[in-house]
Amino acid sequence: MALINPHINFNGNAHQAFNFYKSVFGGEFSKVMFLKDLSSPEFPVAENDANKIMHIALPIGKNVLMGNDVPEFMGRVNENENRSKISVSAQSKEEADKLFNGLSAGGSIEVPMADSPWGTYFGMFRDKYGIEWMIDFDPTNSAKL
Repeated sequence: MALINPHINFNGNAHQAFNFYKSVFGGEFSKVMFLKDLSSPEFPVAENDANKIMHIALPIGKNVLMGNDVPEFMGRVNENENRSKISVSAQSKEEADKLFNGLSAGGSIEVPMADSPWGTYFGMFRDKYGIEWMIDFDPTNSAKL
């Protein structure tokens, strides 16, 4: 069965916020990636976004609190609403595809399911009710689910 994990978007202070969450929940980050870590000719990163968080994850029990900073070209997130997504960690590529295809039906796809630059199988969309979802399969963590 898939796990559901919260994912929060920030306007440049994700690292600060996650250090605060870590101080409250304890534990260690399982992943921290900066936008500059993904910079390439195909995915150029603006200098003012380079040190922003691309992905940060803090395990809390069997769940994971995740977040990122939104690059400036995507605009600012409204800090009072619509700044989070439901992130589903699938146990297989097949389960990820089934969940993605089912939940995104009638919605709008932001990122099609595909192998991501950070090593997982990932897709992102807004469902027909306006809820934002991310589906992810990490083959290195699948045995832990």
